[in-house]
Amino acid sequence: MGSALQGSLPDVLFGPLNDSLNDSLNDSLSGLNSVALVGNPNCGKTALFNLLTGSRQKVANYAGATVERKMGQVRLSGADVTVIDLPGIYSLTPATPDEQVTLEVIEGRRAGEDVPDALIMVVDATNLRMNLRLVLEIRQLGRPMLVALNMMDEARARGLHINTAVLAKELGCPVVETIAVQPGGQTALLAQLAVWALPEHRPMVTMPPAEPATPTQCQAEVRRIVALVSPAPVVSGRLQKRLDDWALHPVWGLAILACLMLLMFQAVFAWADWPMRLIRSGVTALGDAVSGLMEVGPVRSLIVDGAIAGAGNVLVFLPQLLILFFFILVLENSGYLPRAAFLLDTLMRRMGLSGRAFIPLLSCFACTVPGIMATRSIASRRDRLVTIMVAPLLTCSARLPVYALLIAAFVPDRSLWVFNLRGLVLLALYAVGILTAMLVAWLCRHLWLKNRYQPLMLELPPYRWPVWRRVLHDLAARALDFITRVGTVIFVLVVLLWLLASFPAPPPGATGAAIQYSLAGHLGLMLEPVLRPIGFNWQIAVALVPGLASREVVVGALGTVYALSAVGASTPLGQVIAQSWSLATALSLLAWFVFSPQCVSTLAAVLRETASWRYTVWMVLYQFALAYAAAFVTYRCTLWLTG
Repeated sequence: MGSALQGSLPDVLFGPLNDSLNDSLNDSLSGLNSVALVGNPNCGKTALFNLLTGSRQKVANYAGATVERKMGQVRLSGADVTVIDLPGIYSLTPATPDEQVTLEVIEGRRAGEDVPDALIMVVDATNLRMNLRLVLEIRQLGRPMLVALNMMDEARARGLHINTAVLAKELGCPVVETIAVQPGGQTALLAQLAVWALPEHRPMVTMPPAEPATPTQCQAEVRRIVALVSPAPVVSGRLQKRLDDWALHPVWGLAILACLMLLMFQAVFAWADWPMRLIRSGVTALGDAVSGLMEVGPVRSLIVDGAIAGAGNVLVFLPQLLILFFFILVLENSGYLPRAAFLLDTLMRRMGLSGRAFIPLLSCFACTVPGIMATRSIASRRDRLVTIMVAPLLTCSARLPVYALLIAAFVPDRSLWVFNLRGLVLLALYAVGILTAMLVAWLCRHLWLKNRYQPLMLELPPYRWPVWRRVLHDLAARALDFITRVGTVIFVLVVLLWLLASFPAPPPGATGAAIQYSLAGHLGLMLEPVLRPIGFNWQIAVALVPGLASREVVVGALGTVYALSAVGASTPLGQVIAQSWSLATALSLLAWFVFSPQCVSTLAAVLRETASWRYTVWMVLYQFALAYAAAFVTYRCTLWLTG
């Protein structure tokens, strides 16, 4: 690592600056106030940003744009320096909104944004030929910059040796080594930035070539530099090629992808059983303990029937969510997801979607909001709109508690060969959402948002063993986010529902459950005639209303509604609905949730990304129509089949 810092410190840190350029820099800069991370996608730039800034981060949108920016603080030489994580780009010729914003920030053309004092060019050390093209393009701007050779551990493991001193000389800027996924992997970078942050020093300006280089000249220069700094060939990529021969095969590749999906959904039920039972027992014990300590009255009902029954019935599904996220994180960290995008490109093209839409749509299985935001990586606006329109049809994790509750209550725990019937039903629900999204995309492409197909160009990262520390860190973040939602948004909504379901009190001589005479009960009875044709009762109608704010709330709302009805909070919700509903009603509700409009946050994301009420309203209308029609057909067919 230290080879880049040998020799005279001023020569290495500041380079051969001419007097006029140095004077100009001294006039414009005072120490180091901000730096921006720039690099190709998949170079580890965001991981390095997280390592540098830790918890001192914030996320916001650029003024006048929907493109997100991450900003954080790092303490250097007694002063705070702002670190900006810019969206990944391949060149200075922008093709997407993300790339356009990155270029404007680098060049100082973004209104309301300060120009970063220096650029940190993050380079994937295992793929110099690809990454150095961007470095040479940025060098032509004459901005202060340094190069962070990232993923150096992987480069060494593959037998790749890089002479950082020669690379620094050729580029005319400092070069340091980093390993963004290891603690302390940013040490050399921090040492370089600490020197720049001193008031008596200034970030060095890279010397651009005398004349702007053409793309052909730039590529020739990349080959020349790579031959100088890394002349030895990389030790064998035979294993990578053999894996790709299987993973990208038009037949076996699809079979592998199908098996991975099947394993994931089987695990959601098989692996989560005992921790779910443990959480459910804890919630029940807590409710019984509180009931035993308090006298009968509104306060006890609020705590037991509202907070514990509502939030507890949602919290119990945390293990299943974590198992789903675990599989997605492992596939992402292993380098498999871009290959799945290539594998499905032909199929998605026939259905009217770009292959580049695969990863945004896959993100929707976790949460639709970031999935919709990720469509910014799609160059064509029409392709982007089609992807946004179908994104809510992919099953987000917020629906999983509803699916899991109904499947566990109405689908027998039975094995079919080596498969569990409940896992197969869950897979079928996800598959219906995917197939419907493809059908809607095909209709959009042929009837509305017509556009020419653009071939998918995507860099395939090398296969890697997942960094388990990073996977566990991300998994813990997901768990904390879910628990926070249960403790804040969901808690507030179920408590509000308890208030609506508890007041006013029933009139003298009332024979039904008290909730039937409350505001929530009146609302449910008012909506019941509209929902009766699809098999929904007034309790379901009440639960669907707060579900518009957050899908998980439906489970908590059902727990609160039935806790305030004839059945007490100590009875598991699954047993309650299994005794109260018919199979036709349960399947109808599953069909409703496959197609129903998303939460308010998703609709806000659609409005923000499309900048149009027309697309947002159209999405709500077509999804409501699909949900009602699917629930009606499912309910009537199930009644006919079951007599």
